[in-house]
Amino acid sequence: MTTNQIIDVIKPSLIQIATQHATGTGFYLHDYDLIVTNQHVVKNVGDVTIKGKGFEKQFSKVLFIDSKYDLAFLTAPEGVSFSPIQLADYSLLKDGDEVVAMGHPYGLNYSSTQGVISRVDRVYNGLKYIQVDAAINPGNSGGPLLNLDAEVIGVNTFIIRGGDNLGFALPSSILREALEQYMPHKGESMVRCHACSTLVSKQNIDGEYCPSCGTKIELIKYKDEDPEVTGVAKTIEDILARLGKDKELARVAANTWEVKEGSATIKLNYNPNTFFITGDAYLCHLPKQNIGVVYEFMLRENAIMKSMLFSVMAQDIILSSSTYDMDMSAESGERMLRDLFAKADYYDTLLIEKYKCLPKLIES
Repeated sequence: MTTNQIIDVIKPSLIQIATQHATGTGFYLHDYDLIVTNQHVVKNVGDVTIKGKGFEKQFSKVLFIDSKYDLAFLTAPEGVSFSPIQLADYSLLKDGDEVVAMGHPYGLNYSSTQGVISRVDRVYNGLKYIQVDAAINPGNSGGPLLNLDAEVIGVNTFIIRGGDNLGFALPSSILREALEQYMPHKGESMVRCHACSTLVSKQNIDGEYCPSCGTKIELIKYKDEDPEVTGVAKTIEDILARLGKDKELARVAANTWEVKEGSATIKLNYNPNTFFITGDAYLCHLPKQNIGVVYEFMLRENAIMKSMLFSVMAQDIILSSSTYDMDMSAESGERMLRDLFAKADYYDTLLIEKYKCLPKLIES
């Protein structure tokens, strides 16, 4: 296949993964009905958000982690049509074979890089990897390394910083072995012992230790086991819920949330150091012509708005609102966010239709 054909085949099965601490890539394997990624992408969390071409942002549970080989398996969304990509036969790989790495590096969705296998069986820190010269960047982690038949030959795992395109992928043979070991327990929460490779769960753990070799094991922790959100963050999330937003899906990181309102994206942040809560609604882009008219309009609106303000960052038009945490009650906070959401959608439409501003591009 050509690179473009490979991309077309793999795109429907490429998954964006986000936690409060990291972002990365995963891919769906049809034969196992699981999403594969790196363990370091989902480290210390049991619930992540996923998004793909065939479905909107939603939750997924981490079912399996293996810190030794940096592997994790996640639940796949139901009712989604994925492409039936397969695992390649690792034994057939040769140095010099052409490869394609896919992922979401630096938030640039569905990016691909081409290269060749520098060494099929490179041993690094006592483990075997496929060394490639295809660029593997932050955000590519957990994505598939593919041969020219669009088969998965490895999982993009890490790079050597300062090296010239020194990328490493976990071989498909090791991935296949982990999948086959886990499949009899599919749906259960399992941790693979990094010392002896025994699968450990709540049912067989010996206190905090592997029942086979005695190595200390930390089981996967899920949201319903986390401490409750408290203080200002809880107030914000309660307000989001009353405004009809999914507060769990909105949560991007500690004290940071992101929601959609119409065509606008609103980013909320609470800074405990400055005690301010800010809401920034990212609207459309400045037009290519008649920019002065748009600036004049925004300045007039700024003069009459009491609680919001227009600004421009690069080409983004932003509508912002902020308040001091001690001044925000549940009622005043709800009014602030309701007004911001409504005005964001209103102004975004007005700026596009009347002032010919450019709609924000939606990642396909």
